[in-house]
Formats: sequence, structure tokens, C-alpha cells
Amino acid sequence: MALITSALLPHSPLLIPEIGQANYNFLQKTTEAYQKIANKLIANKIETLIIISPHGSDSTDLFSINVAPEMTINLQDFGFIPPKTTFAGDALLADQIQEILRLDYPRQLISQSIIDHGSAIPLYLLKDVNPQLKIIIISPASNLPLEKQLGFGKKIQTILLATEKNIGVIASGDLSHRLQKTSPAGYSPKGAKFDNKLIEYLSQPVSARDNILKMDHNLITDAQECGLKPLVVLLGILDGLDWDSQVLAYQTDFGIGYLSMDFEIKNHSH
Repeated sequence: MALITSALLPHSPLLIPEIGQANYNFLQKTTEAYQKIANKLIANKIETLIIISPHGSDSTDLFSINVAPEMTINLQDFGFIPPKTTFAGDALLADQIQEILRLDYPRQLISQSIIDHGSAIPLYLLKDVNPQLKIIIISPASNLPLEKQLGFGKKIQTILLATEKNIGVIASGDLSHRLQKTSPAGYSPKGAKFDNKLIEYLSQPVSARDNILKMDHNLITDAQECGLKPLVVLLGILDGLDWDSQVLAYQTDFGIGYLSMDFEIKNHSH
């Protein structure tokens, strides 16, 4: 089995020192969490990193797979142009994934050479783990229910378990955007309630999947998050495997829930 390292990581642009500037130090715990995941990717000699980004596609009813041969990080929307950082796509693995999904899941192949910020920020922070790192960027179909996201992840799992490559999977996403009066989406008491429930459920791996699928739809909507669907795709990829979770950091300094969580897969071989 080659699916080795998996995590949920936030994609705040403030995590990049040149963008965060004075605010960067507030997110030190999250920066340390990224470093822990980077160390695991290095230790496990990860060759291909799959990023599940909620912002990779405008399509609401189709799952998207970015099959561009080369993908470049460009953060100029945040006022920072990094030194050219380009990754090769893993065309072979992406093709196997799209092929297995073809019959059951509405999916589109996109070829975007400039990657979205939900992928770019984690990749920029993890770019040094392997100079030959290949990437695949997948995006959930935002309108489809959580059960579909889970099933989509389970389908991908069959490919990842069969490959010889060492694979890492990062679900990129932030929790509630409504934790404080200064939050981007304004304040809602349901923001913190959503975050706390999600963290509580994820800390119990055996029941996590079922509890999250049963979460109150209004609670999810009011929280205004962007991490739940990428997370549920990741839970689908982990479904049936023996895994444990660890909160590496949870920060709310800027009114958004930034959860960094490591999903440790206990048994790497069937």
C-alpha cells in the first residue's frame, strides 16, 4: 500500500511570511503543524502529493481533476510573486483516477497551469519536501451531498492502494469563517459550534465518518466553511483503513478556524 501520509491543512495566505508580514507570527502553531507534516512527507519519501482543494474549479456539479502537465504557484492576488515554483503533474496516476471515476461520478478534467490558492498555499509551504515531487489537484463538486464526496474518495482509494508510489494526500480547507465580529463573513454562534463538533467527531476515528455525514445542514451552512467537503473526500480515501487523528493546531486569531490535523495511517500494508 502506498497511501502513507494524510492531513487536513488550512490555506491562509497569512502563513506565507511575505504576505502575512506582521500577522505571520500569530499563526506560529499552524506554521509548526505544516513543518511536522513536511517532515513526515520527507521521512516517508512521498513521490506524489494529492491536494484536495475546495477552490480548484468553478463547477458545482462535477468533480474536477487538474491534469495540466506543469502547474505553477502564483500568489499575485495576495501581492506576492514567489520565485518561480513549478510542479510536474502526475499524469499517469491522474489518468488512473479519472478512469475509475468515469462511470460513477460526474467529473471533468481541467488543465490549469496556474493553480488556485487552496492548492498553491499548501504546496508553497510544502514545496521543499522533494525536488521531484509530482502533484495531482482534485476538487469536490460543491453542490453534491457529503455522501457523494465520501464515495468519490473511496473510489480513489482503490487506485492509491494499488500503486507502488509513495502517496501523500492533503485536504486543504478552512473551518468556519464566522468565529468573531471581525470575521470575513461576520459573526455567528454556529461558527464555533460547527468547528468544535467537527474536531470532536474527528477525534473518534471509528465513528467520525457517520457522525460527520449526519451533521445538521443548517449548522454547516451557517458556519460558512470551505474545508468540510475536501475533508470528507479524504475520509473516503481513508475509509476502512486503520487511522488515528491528532490535532496539530487549531487557531482562530483572525476569525477563521484554521485546523491542522494529522491522519496517521497505522498499517501501510494489507
